[in-house]
Amino acid sequence: MDKVISRELFEKVGVDTQNSETVVRPSMSYFQDAWRRLKKNKVAMISMFFLIFIALMCTFAPMIYPVAFDTQDLMNTNQGPTMEHFFGLDDLGRDIFARIWVGGRVSLTIAIVGALISLVIGVLYGGISGYFGGIVDDIMMRIVEILVGIPYMIVVIIVSMVLGKGIHSLLIALCLTSWTGLARLVRGQVISLKSSEYILAAKALGTSDFKIIRKHLFPNMLSVIIINTTFSIPGFIFSEAFLSFLGMGIQPPNTSWGAMAALGQQQMMYYPHELLFPAAAISLTMLAFNLLGDGLRDAFDPKLRQ
Repeated sequence: MDKVISRELFEKVGVDTQNSETVVRPSMSYFQDAWRRLKKNKVAMISMFFLIFIALMCTFAPMIYPVAFDTQDLMNTNQGPTMEHFFGLDDLGRDIFARIWVGGRVSLTIAIVGALISLVIGVLYGGISGYFGGIVDDIMMRIVEILVGIPYMIVVIIVSMVLGKGIHSLLIALCLTSWTGLARLVRGQVISLKSSEYILAAKALGTSDFKIIRKHLFPNMLSVIIINTTFSIPGFIFSEAFLSFLGMGIQPPNTSWGAMAALGQQQMMYYPHELLFPAAAISLTMLAFNLLGDGLRDAFDPKLRQ
């Protein structure tokens, strides 16, 4: 005699299958989850869109704006903001609005290129030092300590004397010592990670050192590297502005935000708009990068992952 088994025996007890509103979050990778959390940070997203706007304006505004950045109107020098000249004119009759975006090209180029160069050197140097350890680590870290002890102002002066003043010498001078902080950070991360079980297992299986670094160490340090690079960009912007303000950076007829602030400082008492706009460009851009860096730090924090 066949037995009939009721389907009710296989139903979950206490769960209303018809009215259940159980929400199952789709699986996502570490970076997808970080992006999801970053999008919830309104301040970081506003900062990111502001930086995109600045980059687009620096790229396309000089092409569209009808007044060239080096055109002089000697009859209306030091003129305030008008409908024809949105940010006014400087002491040589040059349009400040046009010069802001041309100067932004120089400042952002130095900041981004300098940060990328420091990123590559710092990651390679710190990774090699931390991974091999021993006498290699001792020698490499002593070199870093010597470089850290040299004030970057002295480096800038020496490089300027050898190569002359300009964007190339300024970029070289800033990059000579800026990578040391990231190298120390990467070294510490590598020393912490290389004693992990999965690294020891990879070594036991005969995996090459290059593959261990590329497949295991670098991906686990990527979030720290991205955050550090984001925070280093404002430092480059400030350094360029400071050195150009002292007359050791960008030279005429080229311009940058720091060079514009140096010229505006001389007219500050009577024509404050000549200092206000380049100073605002420097301050707002640095603030946006710092706020975006804070957002990335929170987004990549594994303790906040849900």
